Amino acid sequence: MPTTRSQKRDAEMEAALKTFFSSPRFAVAGASSNPSKYGHKIFAWYLQHSLPATPLNPRCPTVTILRRDHATVPSPAALHDPPASSYSLSVITPPAVTKGLLKEAKEAGIPAVWLQPGSFDSEVLEYARANFRAAIGGEGGGGGEGWCVLVDGEEGLRVAGREWSRL
Repeated sequence: MPTTRSQKRDAEMEAALKTFFSSPRFAVAGASSNPSKYGHKIFAWYLQHSLPATPLNPRCPTVTILRRDHATVPSPAALHDPPASSYSLSVITPPAVTKGLLKEAKEAGIPAVWLQPGSFDSEVLEYARANFRAAIGGEGGGGGEGWCVLVDGEEGLRVAGREWSRL
């Protein structure tokens, strides 16, 4: 029986989720100390799932999340120990910022990106899909806004066979 376009898209997204969550580390671009911002909520999600995560924020040296200060790095190029190629990148920045961020992430060797709703436009999404082994974003996922770590992350961990524990 032939595969439908929807089934092919689902299989591609499952493969992208597996690649994304197979990385040993995660970086969150747009991490914030402000609990009302998604950059805060998404970084906290990684911590709450006992996943090694690094906040990216060029404007402040630390972010406070879950009552702890976390040292930030300013950009994907600043991920050195371990190297950027060991990270998957969650992006929570405006589309105009995201495009430059993705170019830098590609040059740094990051293999997979997750573009949170609101972080991309069609041009940014197309660039991500063409330049990374895995790019998650756009229509789909369990929420009405598109693919979101907060909604779809646990399924991604399951697909990747990733062990985790919730704090």
